[in-house]
Amino acid sequence: MNASAADDVFEWATRDPDRVMFSLQADGGWLPVTAAEFAARVTAVAAGLVAAGIRAGDRVGLMAAAGLDWAVCDFAIWTAGAVTVPVYETSSAEQVSWVLSDSGAVAAFAGNARHAAVIRQAQVPTIEAVWGLDDDGLARLTAAGACSGADEVMERRRAVTATTPATIVYTSGTTGRPKGCVLSHGNLTESVRAITAAPGIREQILTPDTSILLFLPLSHILARIVGLCVIQAGQRIGYLGDLGELPAALASFRPTILLAVPRVFEKLAAAARQQAEIESRQGLFAAAETTAIEWSRAEHRVGLVLRLRHTVFGRLVYARLRAAVGGRVAWSISGGAPLSPQLAHFFRGAGITVLEGWGLTETTGPVTMNLPRRQRIGSAGLPLPGCTARIAPDGEILVQGPGVFRGYWRNPQATRDAFDGPWFRTGDLGRIDNDGFVFITGRKKDLIITATGQNVAAGVLEDKLREHWLIGECVVTGDQRPYLGALVTLDPGAFARWKQREGKPASATVGDLRDDQDLRRAVQDAVDRANTGVSRAESIKRFRILPVTFTVGVELTPTQKIRRDHVLASYASDVDALYA
Repeated sequence: MNASAADDVFEWATRDPDRVMFSLQADGGWLPVTAAEFAARVTAVAAGLVAAGIRAGDRVGLMAAAGLDWAVCDFAIWTAGAVTVPVYETSSAEQVSWVLSDSGAVAAFAGNARHAAVIRQAQVPTIEAVWGLDDDGLARLTAAGACSGADEVMERRRAVTATTPATIVYTSGTTGRPKGCVLSHGNLTESVRAITAAPGIREQILTPDTSILLFLPLSHILARIVGLCVIQAGQRIGYLGDLGELPAALASFRPTILLAVPRVFEKLAAAARQQAEIESRQGLFAAAETTAIEWSRAEHRVGLVLRLRHTVFGRLVYARLRAAVGGRVAWSISGGAPLSPQLAHFFRGAGITVLEGWGLTETTGPVTMNLPRRQRIGSAGLPLPGCTARIAPDGEILVQGPGVFRGYWRNPQATRDAFDGPWFRTGDLGRIDNDGFVFITGRKKDLIITATGQNVAAGVLEDKLREHWLIGECVVTGDQRPYLGALVTLDPGAFARWKQREGKPASATVGDLRDDQDLRRAVQDAVDRANTGVSRAESIKRFRILPVTFTVGVELTPTQKIRRDHVLASYASDVDALYA
């Protein structure tokens, strides 16, 4: 049984050194990287860390875009017995200062010159060295460690136990200061074991030809733990740090698994609808969408007429949607937030089954997951092997499992508050059906209580609003107010197309047109669609179009979650206008 999260890399290098386990993007293509090559790079960088004075237990920051070097550094830090402190590459100097200072990091890796400048601007007194990944920083470390040999590195790795801290991952900070979640090597390895042991995962998803393109931030536990699962299975990983290159990268890499957050699936569907509108095929796409949803809901009990419609639309519509993600994706994994059931049915009916899971940083990723042979769309799935969930009297979901952390870094009060005896308080509201499927109904901190006493989970409405092609982001308001309102931003690309279609000036901004009756009617249509899924008392009565685009690091967390408190404070006058 592996003690260190780095062990799988070395086991594959010994067992099958020529096995291609990674792909490096270069010159418009993908270069193969074998298990032996990757393990050698990890060992060399780990030796450099030891030579640089990094001791077992030292914290080392890692601020970079997703890439092979990110993975090399992460595994090298573990191999040297140190602790990785990932930092989102979009973080400000103030945020970097908090994470690296609070963790007591003694050194850091920087993905590029901008990241290095932000780390230096953060002025963390404990940081003694910053190694750039784009200016031969790894080469210098490798050269420094060449004289020390690999013996001490291997001793460091063998000294790691299941309880040894592997990483301190800071929460996304949707409310208040981010807290450092201390995850041990045992948390990581046992979470991987729970996921890969779940029925159908190895037989249908982690098959011999599996490949995955990781483009979500590796600072987030979801992408990191999924990557560890693929490595443990000995399959191939590609990394993409620039989302602007995603369509081309998907086409060239052609993954078999797609890992994404709900916003990615929303954008894929919205882009397909918009393209159909541009080609004057709205009716065709609408019929194909309805057919896909009916097909998925039928659960293989499909009549002849539906089967024929599905076959026709398979060639005309669904094949184009699958081609947009490389043409080979059959299984997708969604996490980070609830996915709309309608959207999940649409993708499954189109030939891409989205397996939704649920977990937190504090649980080392997924606690529950829909499985290939046991899926209930609309749910977060069944507890993974070794995991247990129950509902507290106030509706909060409590969990136990091998991935649940022991506590927050240097924050004993927050740790005490996070547990009810052996049960971790997730902060999510939900229910568990008679078959054990967990359903997320909201977030305790996002629960809106109107002046009339109505309890409303804001996230449900927000998810439905964002499904509309014109909507960028939205925040539902109404706490201690007489009714619900919404602050809405528009998708820049969709807004440009809407102006062209409606004959509006191309130079007009959202601020210029926010009170335009045609634009308000279009947004009202989105609001009306969202309101169909809730009761009258839970529906949005008024909305306000904001003349801005929400950005990561300001209104959004790096995983695209709304920083609700920040938005409501920043746009307080717009909130007040909803109730004037």
